[in-house]
Amino acid sequence: MQKNATPQKTFIPKAEKCKLNWFLLDATGKTLGRLTTEISKILRGKHKPSFTTYLDCGDGVIVINAGKIKVTGSKEAQKVYRYYTGFMSGLREIPYRTMKARKPEYIIEHAVKGMMPKSRLGKQQLKKLRIFAGKEHDLAAQQPIVVNI
Repeated sequence: MQKNATPQKTFIPKAEKCKLNWFLLDATGKTLGRLTTEISKILRGKHKPSFTTYLDCGDGVIVINAGKIKVTGSKEAQKVYRYYTGFMSGLREIPYRTMKARKPEYIIEHAVKGMMPKSRLGKQQLKKLRIFAGKEHDLAAQQPIVVNI
């Protein structure tokens, strides 16, 4: 480095400057893990060059056709969703096939939630995720950008 050269300053984005875009993803025939990693990347803002760990500069994501998601291997028969009711012997287990029939949106939401940071910022970023079981969605006003993954 030369003597008179000024050092480069690090660019630090401001929260007010972060512009929110919305992306539309179609889950038809997509693998659960590969789709949810892309969703979490967009929600956190890692697809932008101005990514900052402590700011919410991510974008919103709309997922349609959540009922047509697929899993690989024998996960369809073996994967189980567990929750606890709070009462004695209140552990409930729901198989993947049953969950897909009842609430296909939950499958994607649960996978993305596990990939997000476990903090207030992660919860804030997760609020920008909208999942629909079918092809219809009511977020046309956000003018989503259609993305093929």
